[in-house]
Amino acid sequence: MATAAQVAATFLSFLSCPRHHPAPSPSVSFLATPVLPSSLRAAAAGGQTLTCRCRGRRVAVVAQLPTMIPELASGEKKIRWSSRAVRSFAMAELEARKMRYPTTGTEGLLMGILVEGTSDAAKLMRANGITLLTVRDAAATILGKSEMFYFSPMHPPLTESAQRALDWAVNEKLKSGEDGEVTANHLFLAIWSDKESAGHKVLASLGFDDQKASLLAKTAGEEKTMSPR
Repeated sequence: MATAAQVAATFLSFLSCPRHHPAPSPSVSFLATPVLPSSLRAAAAGGQTLTCRCRGRRVAVVAQLPTMIPELASGEKKIRWSSRAVRSFAMAELEARKMRYPTTGTEGLLMGILVEGTSDAAKLMRANGITLLTVRDAAATILGKSEMFYFSPMHPPLTESAQRALDWAVNEKLKSGEDGEVTANHLFLAIWSDKESAGHKVLASLGFDDQKASLLAKTAGEEKTMSPR
């Protein structure tokens, strides 16, 4: 049986031995790991590409929101979403989960725009006293509260009205014939244009009206460039 001195010597020898950790294989791609929900990854090639750095490496993320427009789904036409719009969409999914809703609706898109917070649409809402908390309360009043122990899916699917809002925003940009991006402002106006949507009802209950919407419609396509963080 080994003595205490021999055991101690063996342990110290183990500690003094250099331990080598293999370097990451250069063939490993960070792009293999989804950095955005699947609903945000490219539905077709040619979407806007955002770049950021991750431990010294450049990571590219294709920012394309889901659309039911045939020309876009088939790749015949291409549009670009602004980084604010993409962030707003991602935050909408998160807010839907916080509300424990099974889907992401137009009320969630409104909350996402407010959480993102830097678009003209978000500023217009705040200027009219519409905040994240008031939208949450109004949504709960209109749609009801979810069950206490219900857990939303990781990426709550879009409601029909939310999908219509995305498609409306894209169509308005295409009809304008102007170059540029589909912005969070387009998305907000799309929600307001659908009077049957929960988002429109939330805004109307908080005092928003067509006159206020017209202020945003004049500059819907204008957004200051914002570098992705």
